[in-house]
Amino acid sequence: MDGEGRQASGSLLILPESVMSQSPALHQRLGIDLPILQAPMAGAQGSALAIAVARAGGLGALPCAMLSPEAMAEEVAAFRAATPAPLNVNFFCHVPPEPDPAAQARWHAALAPFFAEFGLDIDAVPEGPGRRPFDRETCDALEPLRPEVVSFHFGLPEAALLDRVKSWGATVLASATTVAEAEWLEARGADAVIVQGLEAGGHRGMFLDGEVTTQVGTFALLPQVREAIGLPLIAAGGIADARGVAAARALGADGVQVGTALLCCPEATISAIHRRALQSEAARHTALTNLYSGRPARGIVTRLMRELGPMAEVAPAFPLATAAIAPLRAAAEASGSGDFSPLWAGQNASRCREVSAAEVIESLAAGL
Repeated sequence: MDGEGRQASGSLLILPESVMSQSPALHQRLGIDLPILQAPMAGAQGSALAIAVARAGGLGALPCAMLSPEAMAEEVAAFRAATPAPLNVNFFCHVPPEPDPAAQARWHAALAPFFAEFGLDIDAVPEGPGRRPFDRETCDALEPLRPEVVSFHFGLPEAALLDRVKSWGATVLASATTVAEAEWLEARGADAVIVQGLEAGGHRGMFLDGEVTTQVGTFALLPQVREAIGLPLIAAGGIADARGVAAARALGADGVQVGTALLCCPEATISAIHRRALQSEAARHTALTNLYSGRPARGIVTRLMRELGPMAEVAPAFPLATAAIAPLRAAAEASGSGDFSPLWAGQNASRCREVSAAEVIESLAAGL
């Protein structure tokens, strides 16, 4: 024991209780055996992955921002039929952008050479939002399903909707990518904060501003948030094995959220192209890009990202970029190429293997 009360245990430094999490029983509050959460990953999973994680003792999650009310109900029913474990359902809280024909025209012009390469008609691209925020209609559809946990990306819904979610006893989680966002979430009623470091794959949860230079790594952000707020914290980004779990806990996390390490599990639904990329040298090079949706998200660098630049001003506001990318993605994937696919991945794909989700959860639990 040194003069500051820190004790070394093997190679791991155990921090004093004052620095550790203020709510060590997060997993008990969530009703799970292990403080390990599965990241909700739209387009990469359905209920099968959530079920597998729940059966292994973690918190399974369903990404619902792209689901109709009917599809959401079906997925929740499938989960309920398979396990009595608690469930996390996840939604976005973005503000839908106003239509901007000029911006859309610039976006189509930038993509036109790619469309011509595949013999596609860019004028035939259907327009559509692709993702909807959590609104009254969504809340109406969700309330009868009574999920135990509801999580939000890009902030929180309006106070009246948040009150409704809490009225049926749901625990509310929300993502923060800066200290200011964590403080904002605490002040507005979140029950726990997912501290999303820059390493994390998929969409950044940033919502107070769009400046990517504000984004920092998990293990730099986590202790700062721990000092700033009193809510339970869930570390996300770059955590792929027991060592990452132990490090997050030592820095004040009550639990961890894992996504990339689960993507190659048989229960995930990603394409063969995405699986190969995750298990190749290509996974060592990821970048933030707004080309696939209009909002910063981390994925393996693709031809589209190289040729237009990963963060391009020409991309329309979230989520309007998606519609014009879809035909290019389909055409390229039909020929076995991921040049135009959103190959979402975090910076640490080192444990992305074709093993069961239960095996991944078990390996992570060794860090507890």
